[in-house]
Amino acid sequence: MSLKIRLARAGAKKRPYYHIVVADSRSPRDGRFIEKVGSYNPMLPADHADRIRLVDERIKHWLSNGALATDRVARFLGNAGLAPKPTYNEQPKKSAPKAKAQERAKAAAAAAVAA
Repeated sequence: MSLKIRLARAGAKKRPYYHIVVADSRSPRDGRFIEKVGSYNPMLPADHADRIRLVDERIKHWLSNGALATDRVARFLGNAGLAPKPTYNEQPKKSAPKAKAQERAKAAAAAAVAA
């Protein structure tokens, strides 16, 4: 059985609230899960204490039993020090502003500093 530590949505329409759960990877997102190990409330400010709540002991237990965290949950666990922080590749260079747009941005920044 492949275990995942992932988010399960529990909030009302336009009021998201998520439970952090351990579930079989084949079960539906909001469906059957094994254990609830935390919660995530994105409506709260980033520095609020109750935005992300984790049950450290149970998360360590499930990680030691082979559960894999999804990208978002891995970021939460990395910030809490329960798992290594995931690495993200650099953004593509093709989407960066071209030379003329970069010149305009520099000129606007210089004008803002001078003003």
